[in-house]
Amino acid sequence: MVDRKKDVIRETDAEAVRLAKTLIRSARFGALAVIEPGTRAPLASRVGVATDSDGAPLILVSMLSAHTGALLADPRCSLLVGEPGKGDPLAHPRITLVCRARRLEHGAEEHQRAERRYLNRNPKARLYAGLGDFSIFRLEPERASLNGGFGKAYLLDRADLIIAGPIVEDLAAGEQSALDHMNADHLDAIAVYALHFARAEGDGWVATGFDAEGMDLAAGDSVCRVFFPEPLKAARDLRTVLVDMAKTGRAAGYSQGR
Repeated sequence: MVDRKKDVIRETDAEAVRLAKTLIRSARFGALAVIEPGTRAPLASRVGVATDSDGAPLILVSMLSAHTGALLADPRCSLLVGEPGKGDPLAHPRITLVCRARRLEHGAEEHQRAERRYLNRNPKARLYAGLGDFSIFRLEPERASLNGGFGKAYLLDRADLIIAGPIVEDLAAGEQSALDHMNADHLDAIAVYALHFARAEGDGWVATGFDAEGMDLAAGDSVCRVFFPEPLKAARDLRTVLVDMAKTGRAAGYSQGR
């Protein structure tokens, strides 16, 4: 008999990993599937999404929500991200991550970082993020199923999705000051990153996150992911890479407003 699984699943390559990370880093929302306590039935809900410095998804949820109670009872869950465009919604890339949810304790350093990154990505959430019944959960990916379009299915593991090493913490420590500086003094460069490297459209782009592999940008409800030419080896390399990328984009004829 023919092994249908081998026919369907492609070998995971660098292009598939890049697409998977783009979908996760670019997600503004996703479909969260949990196990309903008592009935043990699947329960799906839409949640706002951001990512931690290493790429793990972050969600901010009310303790009054059914899916929050389900996560506390059983942390096993899955998250589907990937926005459909025009035409057949099944023709557009999407990824399902199989995760274990972990509630971050208020006041802990990792909670402060996660909240900062979540609110940078979802500024309207400031209206309720500080309420006592809202908590941030970090979804620890265990594996993922990527559908890159018709006939493009891949299986990924945690190592394909998560950045590891000391640079994660080192870069996170200075991330907000770098974001504030770029958004205050270098919006022209951010526009170059969006227009040239992400082939995005429109104006008003700001930086919402830096990590070892790239940057996340937003303009209103539009978002895009820009990868660095090479992953950073040290946090101090961020400035040099940003300057070089701005020069490259301008040399190609891109500037703010184009």
